[in-house]
Order: sequence, then structure tokens, then C-alpha cells
Amino acid sequence: MTTNPRVGLVVVSHSDMLANGVAELATQMAPDTTVIPVGGTEEGTLGTDYNAVVEALTDADAGAGVVVLYDLGSAKMTAEMAVESADDPTRYAVVDAPLVEGAVAAAVAAQGGAALQDVATTAEGASAESPTTTTTTTQRPALHLVQDGAVQTEVHLTNEVGLHARPAALLARTVAELDAEVTIRYGTEEANAASVLALMGLSAPGGKSITVIATGKDAAEAVRRIEELAERGFDD
Repeated sequence: MTTNPRVGLVVVSHSDMLANGVAELATQMAPDTTVIPVGGTEEGTLGTDYNAVVEALTDADAGAGVVVLYDLGSAKMTAEMAVESADDPTRYAVVDAPLVEGAVAAAVAAQGGAALQDVATTAEGASAESPTTTTTTTQRPALHLVQDGAVQTEVHLTNEVGLHARPAALLARTVAELDAEVTIRYGTEEANAASVLALMGLSAPGGKSITVIATGKDAAEAVRRIEELAERGFDD
């Protein structure tokens, strides 16, 4: 079966350790997304290497383009110069985003098959992703309650650590594959299930229950898949 290529990521940093650490974290969240770190100079000192960035852009591009993230201003300048020198600069997007949060959000979006501009926009909006506090006092729903077109249910977090990084990323990737809008509620806060950072921000621990509310064509399937993830402990 032929699959469409995913958007790749390049992480440009003045530090080799920082670039590799961010790439490692993003890859953990999205194992099928290509994330290439470019850190430090050719001599192994702090700085940026233009030629290394140019090479990384080519290596990361599987056919869907590449989003480039950076840590400091001069890294941005190096990245932009490398993009400008490419045969087709439109295949690359240098984004102004928080490095760690942006890389994680972008990697998960790319894993879900998002297009170049959508992945870039997701990275840029990462700093604003946080749970929303609500004042809702309605009772917890019964299993698969359908009301006003929404499928709503309780899901027990069977894994020890709850919605930490990897389970949150797995849940977000699962939702991204479906035609559904899914909200996760824990206590008085709720988060968009497509946002791994917002899910992590809920701080929902293992042993507790979350409320899943889904609308759209695949709402029931989204709820079913999330239940399955929880039942198998999010593969932790």
C-alpha cells in the first residue's frame, strides 16, 4: 500500500546537544516523522553551520516539504539563507515558534499527515496551546451518551502515569486520522484532543477518569479508539 510522504522537520540550534535532544523528544512523539537535528559548528563549538543546514533540508524532504525550527536569531538567519539557496524555496518553511513545544507539535501534526503550511501553523501556535478552564458543573456522562450530536463518555486512565508525553501524543495522532472534533475534559479544564501539548497540560494522572466529547462524522469511532488506547494502557 502506498502512503503519502510526510512533512519533515529540521531543528537548528547553536548547541549540538540541544538540537539532538529536541529531535529525540519530537521523534518519541511521532516515530514516523523525519526530524533532523543540526547543532553547533563544524568544529564542534557553539554556533550554526550553513552547509549542514542545507544538507539537512534535502535529507528531511521526503516529498511533502520541510518545516525548520531554530533557537536564536542567528540560527534563524542561517536557516533562511539555506532555504533561499534551495532550488524551490517554497518547499521549506522557517517558523517562529518555541523550539521544544513547536517541534513536538509540528512532529505530531506531520505524523498525522498534515500539509506543510498546516504543520508550520501548528508549530507557530504551540506556545498558545493550553487547557481551557471551564465552569461547567454538569454531571459526568453515562457511557456513550449522545446529546446534541455529540458522543460523550468516561474513559479510565489505566496506565500508571496518565496523559504524560507519549500517551498524549498517541491520543493526538489517533484523533488526527479521523473526521471528528474531540475534546478531553479533566476536572474543570478541557483540551483539544488534537493538541499533544494541551493534553499534557491537563495533568490527568493514571487511575483517574477523563471525559471524552466528540462531534463530527467519525465521533463514535474517535471515542471507541480512545477507549481502546486506555484499555491497553496507551502501550506504556
